[in-house]
Amino acid sequence: MRFVLGLPNCETLFDCEAKQQDIDRLERQMSEPDFWNDQEAAQETIGQLKQLTAVVKPVGELVAAVEDLEAMLEMAAEDESFAMEVEAELPKLQQRLDDLELKALLSGPHDAGNAIVSINARDGGTDANDWAEMLLRMYTAWSQKNDYKVELLDRQDNLEAGINSAVIAVRGPYAYGYLRGETGIHRLVRISPFNADGKRQTSFSAVDVSPDIADSVEIEIKDQDVREDTYSASGPGGQHVNKTSSAVRLTHLPTNIVVQCQNERSQHKNRAAAYKMLRARLARLEEEKREAEQAAKYDQQARTGFGAQIRNYFLHPDQRVKDARTGYLEHNFQDVLDGNIGGFLDSVLRWRVGKD
Repeated sequence: MRFVLGLPNCETLFDCEAKQQDIDRLERQMSEPDFWNDQEAAQETIGQLKQLTAVVKPVGELVAAVEDLEAMLEMAAEDESFAMEVEAELPKLQQRLDDLELKALLSGPHDAGNAIVSINARDGGTDANDWAEMLLRMYTAWSQKNDYKVELLDRQDNLEAGINSAVIAVRGPYAYGYLRGETGIHRLVRISPFNADGKRQTSFSAVDVSPDIADSVEIEIKDQDVREDTYSASGPGGQHVNKTSSAVRLTHLPTNIVVQCQNERSQHKNRAAAYKMLRARLARLEEEKREAEQAAKYDQQARTGFGAQIRNYFLHPDQRVKDARTGYLEHNFQDVLDGNIGGFLDSVLRWRVGKD
């Protein structure tokens, strides 16, 4: 009990007074009659409001809960029947405190914003393509469970099974901060469903997470530094195949970053989405250049094969999922694939702070 009552001043830690002033300012903007005239700017303002509220609201709730607990303690001193209520409240307060401590770790320049998640099949043949699609479902499920909006920006299906690659945007407060630690190689070991002999197969997929940068943020991209290629959007076949050259691939020549988008029907929309992905990748590259550890991670992320993975997923000989960096372990493989990856995300956040 003394631990809870001795909480640090959360309102000061998160600078809630300044954030509340920003909330009031944004709410005044939203009440203006011409607020929705610029849809893109309006959505950006709403996103900023959600980010601020995601911090200020839980801090306020925790402070109020602690004040209620103090009152209950005073009553428990006079009436023992309140003691059980106090005991029941302590775990709830501890969980709220843990959640706020994690938010305090999300202090990077883009951590509070949206994320763009790219998934690419690597070594392992068809199993790797199937594994990439499993990861796509996992991140989509995690996003939906945590009230984030998910938009499919690009998907390249494999002819036999699974996907060659996919890109999704995850939108909501601190999406990038929570997901950025997922960047790296994810390794799966299982009995292959694509092998008639039932042999064990090891396959790899690469995940890359970048911040979804608002258009108001300056990211310099020179026209002469970008090569644009257009091609026919592919699909599973039949009527789903686009016969026109609506898909767009951008290559940023100075960094050799390649992004592509074919999910929209028009070339114009695909080009806009591809440039959004390119801006996100360049923003993350700049962020990692400022941090020695993150720069090292960026240099390694193109590696595949044994020794390069950040997380191992086992279905054979037993079920377990283990993070290679933090040692965090889960034994329910299917539960993890169903999007319950919060334990991994939290452990990486704490590990990253310890490495800084």
